[in-house]
Amino acid sequence: MPHVSLHWARMMPIVLALGPMPTRALAQPAPTSASSNGSSELPLPATLLSPPKITLGDALAFALKNQPSVREALARVAARLVDVGIPRGQWLPTVGITAQILGGTANNTTASYLTEAWTPTPRVGGTSSTDASGASWSPEPSTFIGLGITQHVFDFGRIAAEIQAADSLVGAERHSSEAQALDVRLGVEEAYFAVYSAHAVLAATEEAYARSKAAFELARQGVAAGSRPPFDQTRIEAQLARFDVTRVRDRGELRVAQSLLAAAVGSSELALDIADTPPSPADVPPLDVAIQHALQREPGLQAALARIQAQEDATRAAFAQLRPDLYVFGTLNGRAGGAKPSGSAPTPDGNGWLPIVPNWQIGLVLSWPIFEGTYWARGKASEQLEAVRREEAAVVRQRLVARVETAYVAVVVAREALPRIRNALEAARTNYAQADARFRTGLGSPTDLADAERLWIESQTMVALGEFDLARARAAFGRSIAEGL
Repeated sequence: MPHVSLHWARMMPIVLALGPMPTRALAQPAPTSASSNGSSELPLPATLLSPPKITLGDALAFALKNQPSVREALARVAARLVDVGIPRGQWLPTVGITAQILGGTANNTTASYLTEAWTPTPRVGGTSSTDASGASWSPEPSTFIGLGITQHVFDFGRIAAEIQAADSLVGAERHSSEAQALDVRLGVEEAYFAVYSAHAVLAATEEAYARSKAAFELARQGVAAGSRPPFDQTRIEAQLARFDVTRVRDRGELRVAQSLLAAAVGSSELALDIADTPPSPADVPPLDVAIQHALQREPGLQAALARIQAQEDATRAAFAQLRPDLYVFGTLNGRAGGAKPSGSAPTPDGNGWLPIVPNWQIGLVLSWPIFEGTYWARGKASEQLEAVRREEAAVVRQRLVARVETAYVAVVVAREALPRIRNALEAARTNYAQADARFRTGLGSPTDLADAERLWIESQTMVALGEFDLARARAAFGRSIAEGL
């Protein structure tokens, strides 16, 4: 029957959006059940034959909390929030400890300098000063143990620039998560409407089967009474068999639609059924107003704009690495060296193997990388990426306007077509009533009755699919302007 392919053509966007369905249901054995008319149901699990029902409101609420794609988007936001703590951590003090055993020469000259990043300890020389001609190449032991702490005092805006760049990425990720939530809402709405449409199509097929069965009984009785030729019975019997096949397929489409609804909602159930009639599609605002709403509210566009800001902040943070850095440090340490000290100073106990000579230091350090090629190149590269982010936002804006216009036209077309489809249904119903009356009085042929029946069921199916088209188009329009139904 033609309406089967039409129904699947309208459901395919949902199938493609949700991806392949899990096959675990097919692997589970389940008993078959018989319908009231004697034909066997599909051999499917009981949860597919009689799935739990859910309202549209409950389905949307459940999906926004449990749909994996929504949870993933929220997890990305949480990860970005944690990333902000990375630059903030530079304001925390740095504490470290070191223990060293060294071997080497000890040709000293008067000098002090910082060593080892975690415990910035000035070198305090105490060995005999010598020149190049008196230098010794014999190694002497030396030990050192120390505790150090470093604290930033002022960063000249460098850390603040890094924090701002990280904060901007959080904003962009939040907008992306909002867009994902809207996409999930649209998927649930479309899947809900698809189940409603599948129920309507199946109901039309079941009614057609019942009417054909009644016509078959009438023809059979006429043939038995000799008032009708055997052709009348066999012609209607063929029509009845076709409707029987069609309703089996329509049952299958309903099961698939229910499975797609469960997947869209993020439910652990194999399938879900609808518990209420979907709301009537709301009117759409004028196109120019809709476009303005979309440009102001669409989170996908807001995310693109936020990425521009984030890239500009990243540029400032990159160049801010060339700013000065002021920090204070303090160390507490013990040391000893086995080399001969200057003058008459004694050699420490242990001959350099025990760090028992105490020292402490405190200082204020200004560090300024006046020019560092890597920082400069990183900033220039980030400036170029700003242009890329602006072009990306322009593409998103253009596609958004086109999507609003397309969705708007789809709603208008579906709304205008639906009354005409319903008029066609009324005409088909009248035509069938006339054909049925003629057939019952012996004036009409079974072919005329079959044609009228086929026209009626196709019209019923077209109404169901027309309502689905309008509901889906309105949902897509609501998504395009970042609103609901």
